[in-house]
Amino acid sequence: MKAGTPDLAILGQRIRHFRGERGLTLDQLGAAVGLAGSQLSLIENGKREPKLSTLDALALALGVELAELLAREAPSRRAALELELGRAQSSPLYASLGLPPIRPVRGVSDESLEAIVGLHHELQRRAAEAIATPEEARRANTDQRERMREQGNYLPDIEQLAEEQVRASGHRAGALTHREVSVMAERLGFQLIYVNDLPDSTRSITDLANGRIYLPPASIPGGHGLRSMALQAMAHRLLGHTPPSSYDEFLWQRLEINYFAAACLMPQEASVAFLQVAKKERRLAIEDFRDAFGVTHEAAALRFTNLATSQLDMTVHFLRVAGDGALLKGYENDGLPLPTDVTGSIEGQWVCKQWSARRAFEHTNRTTENYQYTDTPAGTFWDATQTGRTDAAEFSITVGVPFNQAKWFRGRETTVRAVSTCPDEACCRRAPDGLAERWAGQAWPSARLHAHVLSPLPSGTFPGVDDAEVYRFLEAHADH
Repeated sequence: MKAGTPDLAILGQRIRHFRGERGLTLDQLGAAVGLAGSQLSLIENGKREPKLSTLDALALALGVELAELLAREAPSRRAALELELGRAQSSPLYASLGLPPIRPVRGVSDESLEAIVGLHHELQRRAAEAIATPEEARRANTDQRERMREQGNYLPDIEQLAEEQVRASGHRAGALTHREVSVMAERLGFQLIYVNDLPDSTRSITDLANGRIYLPPASIPGGHGLRSMALQAMAHRLLGHTPPSSYDEFLWQRLEINYFAAACLMPQEASVAFLQVAKKERRLAIEDFRDAFGVTHEAAALRFTNLATSQLDMTVHFLRVAGDGALLKGYENDGLPLPTDVTGSIEGQWVCKQWSARRAFEHTNRTTENYQYTDTPAGTFWDATQTGRTDAAEFSITVGVPFNQAKWFRGRETTVRAVSTCPDEACCRRAPDGLAERWAGQAWPSARLHAHVLSPLPSGTFPGVDDAEVYRFLEAHADH
C-alpha cells in the first residue's frame, strides 16, 4: 500500500464497519463508488488494494473523513478478534496442524472468537518455548545448576523411590543386574525389547499403549548404558511426568530420570555404606566406587556428588571437560571458581590450563586417576581426574574437594601442584608479551565452529525428538 495507509486487513475491516453502521449492502456501496459488489468484497476481505481515488469515494459515500477511514486500529473489538484470527490462521504453525480455517461469520459469537484466538496465542507461546535456542538452553541449564547447588545436589524423594523399586526387584547386594532391571519394568507393566531400528533422535521409546520399552540391541558394549536407559524410561512413569510444556521442564525431567537411574544402579544405602567405610579408612576413590557397582567413571563421579554433602559431610566439585578444554558439564558447592560467561552459564567455557581437568590430557598413562593440588584465588583444591574417549573426541572427568578434605581420599599424598590465577587472563589465556608483539596482526586462524552452538533443538513434543519418526517406529512394531 501507499505510505501512510493501513494494513489491508484493517482497512477492509474499517470499510465493512462503517458500511454496516450506514445499513448499506455491498452492492449499494459498490454502486455509489463505481465498483461491483464482488470487487468491494475483495477490498473488505483485505485481498485487493484500492486506488486512492476509490478510497476518496468510499470516505465520501460513508460520510467519514479519509483519515478516519485509514486509521490503523480495528474499528471494534469484534473486528480486532477477526483480524487476530486471520493472522493466526495464516501462520506456519496453524498450517502445520492440517486443520481447515474458521470463518468468523455472524453466527460465531464474540465469546467463541475470544476462546479461539486465546487458544492460538497459547499455541504460539508454547511453540516459542519449545524451540530451545542456545540462549534458552544456557539459561535453563544455569537455573537448574543453581537449584541443585542449593539442595546439595541431593533429591531425597527420588532416593527413596529408587530404594523401594530396587528392593522390590529382589536385589540385595552388588551391581544391579539386567534381570533385576527387567523385573522392575515388569512390575510397572512394561516389557524391555531390544531393537536395531530406533530413530536416530531417540535413546529409547516407551509404547504406553502396548506396555513396551524399546532399547538399542543388548549386544552393544557397556551393560551400564542399557540398564541406565531402561531405568530412565521407567522413571518417567514412576515420577508422573507429562509432556514438558517448556524447555526448563524438559531439562528438569531429564535430570530427574538420570538421578533415578543412578540411584537405582548405586542405591543410597549400599553406596553410603561403601563410601563411609572408605572415608573412615581414608581411601575414598571414584574408581573404586565405579568398580563396586559396575558403572562408568562419570556415573560414579556424578553419584558421588549426590551423596557427598548430605551423607558424607563434605563439599565437592565435578567437571566433565572436552579435549579442547571446554567445560561440558560442571557442579560445585565448595567454592571452586568455575569459568562463566556474562549470563552465569558455564557450558562451553574454557577451563584453566593449569587445572587437573586439562593437565591430565598430557599424561601418557590414562588407565588410572591423576591427582593434583591447585592453588586458586579461592583457595587450594585437590582433584582426581580420569580421562576417556568417545568415538568423537576425548574428555576428562574430575572430582575434587577443598584442601582440608583431601585427607579422606586416596591420592592425597601427591606432590603434583599447580597455581591458577584464572579468571585473570595472564594466567593461561594471554600470550607472553614478546610472543604477542611478534605475531599480533600476522595470524588469521580458521576457527572450528561446532554447529550445535548456533542451532536450536528442533521443536516437538520433546525437544530434539522427531515425532514423526517415533510414531512410524511404533506403528512398525505394534503388531510384533
